[in-house]
Amino acid sequence: MAEYRKTTEALSRLSPEQYRVTQQSGTERPGTGEYLHNHQPGIYVDVVSGEPLFVSSDKFESGCGWPSFTRPVDPVRVKELRDTTHGMMRTEVRSAAGDSHLGHVFPDGPADRGGLRYCINSASLRFVHRDDMEAEGYGAYLAQLEDR
Repeated sequence: MAEYRKTTEALSRLSPEQYRVTQQSGTERPGTGEYLHNHQPGIYVDVVSGEPLFVSSDKFESGCGWPSFTRPVDPVRVKELRDTTHGMMRTEVRSAAGDSHLGHVFPDGPADRGGLRYCINSASLRFVHRDDMEAEGYGAYLAQLEDR
């Protein structure tokens, strides 16, 4: 099993926006994220650690302005933390190994798919197309794309 972690080298490769979002708990402007309208099959991984987070089969159009998913690829891959910033009560989502800020989870997702909406910043993600998943070490997740 691969080891996923945050390294100084990985942090040095981030764009200013990726750093602001993942390391300073920032939020990209709605409607501007690179993966908002991505409909290709594949897996979304932490831009810092490479940790697998979400598969395209669990992505849906929520209309919120950020990529939305019904669940993480594996619940142990994300941490959910209480967030009371900006005068709101929310649940922050962070990657477990990389500790990158990803976004927030809300209980207003599709009821027939569990009812959750993981609202995730594109800047915290790297997309790996299905055709490249095996070569990049994510082959174990290919079945999740085909089963859903």
